[in-house]
Amino acid sequence: MFTFYDLNNNKVELSFGGPPFPMEPKHVLVLVQKDGKWLCALNEKRGVEFPGGKVEPGETLEEAAKREVYEETFVHIKDLKLFAHYMVYARKPFCKVVYLAKVEKIDSFLGQYETTGRLFLTMDEAVNHPCASFYMKDEGMKIMMQEVKKFERKWQH
Repeated sequence: MFTFYDLNNNKVELSFGGPPFPMEPKHVLVLVQKDGKWLCALNEKRGVEFPGGKVEPGETLEEAAKREVYEETFVHIKDLKLFAHYMVYARKPFCKVVYLAKVEKIDSFLGQYETTGRLFLTMDEAVNHPCASFYMKDEGMKIMMQEVKKFERKWQH
């Protein structure tokens, strides 16, 4: 398990094993791969970030992951793989699940919801993008990028 402080100075615990946290995950983050690049949403307020969001009542984590990716990017996903869990000890603590997925189908981007576009970027391009969201810049994202590179090698075979 990795422990760090995010850019809002909240303690965060990140785990690549099973769910080590006492709180049920109610948020999802999805890292979607296509041809060696990763899907990013262009959030009109925060900038470039990986798609994700809150789980709605009655929805499974996997359903939330698929819905959030589609709402933000108009991309259908497949082959979801549980990748990580993290716990953010903010004023209102929350637990988030991180999935890896692959592109199934890409629809025309309509730009409704909170995003204005989608990009496919390498991991380095995503985290170093001049318009990268603050979510892309914390220590947890750096740790996830290192772990993704290890996982990618296994996933390709």
